[in-house]
Amino acid sequence: SKLAALFEHPLYNIPIPEVTEKDKLFIVNPTEKFSLRSSGSDEWVSSSKAETLLPTGKTAYDTYPTWLKFHVGINRYELYPRRDPLLPTLLRDLATQRIISSVQKSGGTQLKLIMTFPNYGQALFKPMKQTRDQETPIDFFYFSDFERHNAEIAAFHLDRILDFRRIPPVSGRLVNITKEIRDITTDKKLAKTFFISPAGNVCFYGECSYYCSTEHALCGKPDRLEGSMAALLPDKTLAKRRSWRSPWRRSYHKSKKAEWELNPNYCAQVRETPPYDRGHRLLDLIDMTILDFLMGNMDRHHYETFEKFGNDTFLLHLDNGRGFGTHSRDEPSILAPLQQCCSIKKSTYLRLQLLATRPYRLSDLLREALAADPLAPVLAEPHLRALDRRLGKVLAAVGHCLAR
Repeated sequence: SKLAALFEHPLYNIPIPEVTEKDKLFIVNPTEKFSLRSSGSDEWVSSSKAETLLPTGKTAYDTYPTWLKFHVGINRYELYPRRDPLLPTLLRDLATQRIISSVQKSGGTQLKLIMTFPNYGQALFKPMKQTRDQETPIDFFYFSDFERHNAEIAAFHLDRILDFRRIPPVSGRLVNITKEIRDITTDKKLAKTFFISPAGNVCFYGECSYYCSTEHALCGKPDRLEGSMAALLPDKTLAKRRSWRSPWRRSYHKSKKAEWELNPNYCAQVRETPPYDRGHRLLDLIDMTILDFLMGNMDRHHYETFEKFGNDTFLLHLDNGRGFGTHSRDEPSILAPLQQCCSIKKSTYLRLQLLATRPYRLSDLLREALAADPLAPVLAEPHLRALDRRLGKVLAAVGHCLAR
């Protein structure tokens, strides 16, 4: 396994700083036991109300479902640890747990569903809209592109291979539209959009601002539909997140350009603007830029952080569905922050150099990681080969900066 060898490499074993209580997203009461309410309400109760005692030798933490252990493990430095024993179980839960509720997630330009499991875990479901071998048409603007379920799956694994670990775990899943969405939804607006197509397939389209219409309906075969299931982050009422507008955000206009596209010295003013004027925030943003360039994702207008950790924490790389749309061409403008600032974390640069060597070739590692997904093959081969080409371009951009 090339992947196992990669994670054994010294560059993937650089220790993170010691995690103190103030560095944890949640402070856990060691006596608090997880127990499900029999009433069916969406809450778990603490040991003060729990009726049963813990078995000998078990701690309260052992009673937590995997999704809750994932939430409890989040800290200032990482969303999940490198050698996370929970990861395989969490991915399996996302792919196999029984779905007891499906409702549409509000907001956004395209249809997404929130799925709930019997243990109160929840996942964000993005349905399949594009086949593996389709490319985004060359005349499409980035803001009118489809969101791809397989891009969400591949982005999670790529983020992990780069050792960022800033994307919540994602698994592919084959969903039965009839039994796992239509028959169990309590969402009246969503329920009104189901129909049977002329070909006899079950279809629905939901309500949203862009691709929610009969012409853009999602249809099963006859009721089986592929999608990505992403583990949800803790509810914002429990762990507030702050949304930051990216300084290199695109104009989202057909003819206007953003300031960074017109001003080659744009980075100088970013460096003087909080929170980029101190700490590692700018370097974290450049990490995200590199991830986006490798995927071909032009749609990074915002990013988020957990409010509790202030400015000194990692960036969450959420919403990656517009990645992996094209393999035959690259988008150099995504690398603007790296090229204009000529800055990169040393650890990131060393890992990128490693991923360009034959024993640890990036395309081989991602191919191996994705082979275990229930929807494998997740990416068409040309997308995997494009990664190696793009990695070469990132290293060339750093080389150009070093030469200057």
